[in-house]
Parts: sequence; structure tokens; C-alpha cells
Amino acid sequence: MAPQFQIPKVQKAAIVETTDAPLKVVDNHPVKQPHELAPGECLVELDCSGVCHTDLHARQGDWPLQAKLPLIGGHEGVGRIVAIGEHTQNSPVKIGDRVGIKWLAYSCLDCEPCRKGLEQSCLNGKYSGFTVDGTFSQYVVSWVTHVTPIPDGIASAEAASILCAGITVYRAIKYSKTHIGDWIVLPGAGGGLGHLAVQYAVAMGLRVVAVDTGAEKKELCMKLGAEKWIDFKETKDLVKDIIEATDGYGAHAAVVTAANGAAYAQAIDYLRMGGTLMVVGLPARASLSADIFFTVTKSITIVGSYVGNRQDAREALEIAARGKVKCYYQLKPLSALAETYEGLAQGKIVGRVVLNMKE
Repeated sequence: MAPQFQIPKVQKAAIVETTDAPLKVVDNHPVKQPHELAPGECLVELDCSGVCHTDLHARQGDWPLQAKLPLIGGHEGVGRIVAIGEHTQNSPVKIGDRVGIKWLAYSCLDCEPCRKGLEQSCLNGKYSGFTVDGTFSQYVVSWVTHVTPIPDGIASAEAASILCAGITVYRAIKYSKTHIGDWIVLPGAGGGLGHLAVQYAVAMGLRVVAVDTGAEKKELCMKLGAEKWIDFKETKDLVKDIIEATDGYGAHAAVVTAANGAAYAQAIDYLRMGGTLMVVGLPARASLSADIFFTVTKSITIVGSYVGNRQDAREALEIAARGKVKCYYQLKPLSALAETYEGLAQGKIVGRVVLNMKE
């Protein structure tokens, strides 16, 4: 018999009403009731939600694509299913299951990108905390086909950040054409995506050059298994230092997670012949600058990598559940979201911030 849950009428939620208005945290936002759920929908009571740089962009409205307003942001939620819409058929999950809510809230599974395994680029996609309300609330509505089962062996607060940051860097490394023993450069290595990228790369047998700034980030990156550290504010010649650190030939790949255009500008110069540039970090407004002559003569591959599909999500979580990847995070209440945004904007967040939805 399915467990029974008491579902309140209202909940605590953080709401962006307009991009220039202060973030509003309320305790009287309506909770969608079980009888209101459409077939295929489910209601998830959240334990926690990670905070991502994408949430900051949605809040500021500085991307080329605009989020819906008003908006409840967030797309790294973990909790339990407390209700499923009536007449839902063949649900892959059941009431009581621990699941994750990720960036890709819904994909049609029938358009060309979906059929080719790029469901994150679905022509009819819906995105948590951007085109539909997300996880900066105590309850969230999602689709039974697109919530992600959370495996045993990983705490909810750790799983939260894997659902976006982990999936994103895991897929980028997976498709970087690298092999065991290859060198990979990770600009932004001490940040939310970057510190997970270090661990996934090490788990895949790669040799990591971590690029970031500050003693605290250096300590974290080296602790996680990076072989080389380069502080981009202290180096006099970033390209030269990276080439010297990678046996004098340059890196086999670079996964750029930093959310600024400058991090991409020199990648072509420090990649070796046949190297791959994985474009991941999303600055608000920036162009990808690449020297065409050397991109061609060095046979460089440039690949845009956008989060991940449902299979990538399960693989990334399974690796973490086996203890190969740990998310370093600070647990804070929902009321700390505004100050977290400030820290992200200033580049001062080490690791991740996870919000406790039970407080």
C-alpha cells in the first residue's frame, strides 16, 4: 500500500517577481493539490535544493533567453514523491520514492533532438526554474517520466548538486575524446561545477590541471586530485604555464566551466594537436573567440555541451553514490538565497550552496 502524506495548502517559496525587484521569500505560496495534478504529473516534497549560476542568470534576466516571470527558481531539488496525478499510466516511479528535480523538467521524446539522444535540447522542452517553477520552494510539480531516481549511498544534499553541476561536467568530460592518462584543463576548477569536474576527471583516469584563483580554491582542487594548479591572477603567461604543465605539448582537452568569456579566449593556444574544447560555462553575453588558422592546423574540435540527458543523470549519480565524487557544499536556509546570489556574482562561493527546505 502506498504511503499517505499530509499535504499543506501553502508553502514557503522564494519568488522573483521582476528582475529589478528584491527577491521575495513568502510562506503562503499555494501548493498544488493531488486532485489538481494532470495525468503524468507528480508532486514532490523537497528536502533541499542546490543553487546554480544559472539561477542567478534567471534572476537577473541577463541571458539572451528570458525566464518566465514571476518565477520560482531552482533546478537541483531532492525530495520524495507525495502524490501522482490520477489516471497516470505505467509510471516509472511511485509515491514515497526519493527523486531529483533537474534542469530538464520535461522533454517530448519525439522531436529529432530527443530521438537522437539530445533531449536536453528538446524542441518542446520545459526547464525547471526557468520556463516552469522550480525548486526554491517546499513542494514542486514535475513529470513522472523526468524525475530522476536517487540511488542509495548518496545524501540528498550531495545529490542535489549532482543533478545539474555534476551531470553537466560529467557529460562534457564523457564526450571530450579523452583517454586514461590524458591531460585535461579545467578553468573554474574551484567553483560549483569545477570541483565536481576535477573529481569526475580523476575517476575517469585523467590528469587534471586546475585553473582558478585563491588559496582556498587551490587547497580544494589539490585535495580532490588535481595534479597541477595555476592561479590565473598570479600567472604572467597562462598559456605557457599550461603547456609546461602538460609535458610541453599542451592539454588533450579543456572543459571550461567558468562563466566568463575570457576563460575561452586562450584555450585554442594551450590545447595540443587534436585537442578538444568543451564549451560549458554560460556567460551572460559573450562571444567565443577562436583563432581560425590554429583551430584548423591543430585539428582542434570545439563542442558545445549542454547539461545532460536522463541517462547521463543516472550515470553521474551512480558514480557519486559509489563514493568517487563528493560535493563540497554549505547548507543554508532558503532565506539565505539572496546573499548566495551575491556570492555567486562576486565569484566568492567555494564548492556549492545547498538550501535546506525543511527549515
